[in-house]
Amino acid sequence: MDILKQPWAWYVAGPLIGLIVPALLILGNKAFGISSSLRHICASCIPANIPFFKYEWKKEIWNLFFVGGILLGGMIAVTFLANTNTQIIDPRLAAELASYGLHDYSQLVPAELINLQSVFTVKGSLLMIGGGLLVGFGTRYAGGCTSGHAIMGLSNLQWPSLIATICFMCGGFIMANFILPFILSL
Repeated sequence: MDILKQPWAWYVAGPLIGLIVPALLILGNKAFGISSSLRHICASCIPANIPFFKYEWKKEIWNLFFVGGILLGGMIAVTFLANTNTQIIDPRLAAELASYGLHDYSQLVPAELINLQSVFTVKGSLLMIGGGLLVGFGTRYAGGCTSGHAIMGLSNLQWPSLIATICFMCGGFIMANFILPFILSL
């Protein structure tokens, strides 16, 4: 049981994630991706006459079960497989985060950054709403999410997925190295 509670090396977790692609293709000719699930939910729940939601969403109901399984698996992992050890991070990163007032690493992310009180501040609300809108817009504009493009699209040698993945990575580097430090220093 201890092996499940520890972080897995990239050379174990990566191939396991990579095996999802051929399994989905072989078992049901299905494409891996998460962002389309919201469209399926909206198509099933919104009876409006919106062309974007008028399609055979019942053919994609497996995707909703897949996302439900991810949520259930996450709840099981948090409940039964939680690693109670303090997260160990590189001392250089700890020093940089300390300069922003982040010191508590008892959870996966600093407690000063993600907590219930910060959600109800103006800054926290703006970050959550703004971040959600940007992620939603980017996902729709790119025609899929990071998992769909980086795992499924690249494995199928799709040129748009390569471009989208490069853009996701560049955006992540810019956010982590320039924008997030600016936000944390406010």
